[in-house]
Amino acid sequence: MNLGLALIGLVLCFLTIVFIEKFLGKEGLYVWISIATIIANIIVCKTIQIAGLTTSLGNIMFASNYLATDILSEKYGSKYAYKAINNALVSTIVFLCVTQFSLLFIPASTDVAQDAMKTLFSLNLRVSISSLALFYISNKFDIYLFDKLRKKYPNKLWLRNNVSTMISNCAENYLFAIFAFIGIFDFGTVLSIATTGSIIEVVVALLDTPFLYLSKYKIVNRQE
Repeated sequence: MNLGLALIGLVLCFLTIVFIEKFLGKEGLYVWISIATIIANIIVCKTIQIAGLTTSLGNIMFASNYLATDILSEKYGSKYAYKAINNALVSTIVFLCVTQFSLLFIPASTDVAQDAMKTLFSLNLRVSISSLALFYISNKFDIYLFDKLRKKYPNKLWLRNNVSTMISNCAENYLFAIFAFIGIFDFGTVLSIATTGSIIEVVVALLDTPFLYLSKYKIVNRQE
């Protein structure tokens, strides 16, 4: 069941990105990337199994940002993709600060939300800093590599999309696992966490390629 839901979720995410860009332009993608990053930071708490692999539910939303930034880079230029990631970083920091501040309030005797909010929003500082830093660095690197490949291979959209996304995603998974979990889990477990996330996100990167073509062909009416 999870596999089917994951595929439906991916298709819906990718189609939403394409239609948002069609009707709202690059500003719509700015909004998507910020919202997707905040949502991912909430649902990352939930782990699921897909085809025997255990992963975080947040990976789908995090991965959708790579498609959004690739569309921005391809159609508007890398400076707009960089701007979107800067916006998402600021939005996420504000979200984290507000949720942490909200936990400081003493709940009323009739309150039923405090325990659930603690579960969702309580931070492990090391994990949170690692997550934010590597989100920012990996997405910036993805944009940089996409732009370099675009200049070198202007007629190979599939190549720059997949190579930049896979390298950035896999590097993020391994570096995050090392920075966040070394000393908490043994090294074998850390590698297992990183490898599982990388396998899933490589598959996601392959699946988002048709939607990048759909965005380019249907909206720009230009072929490679």
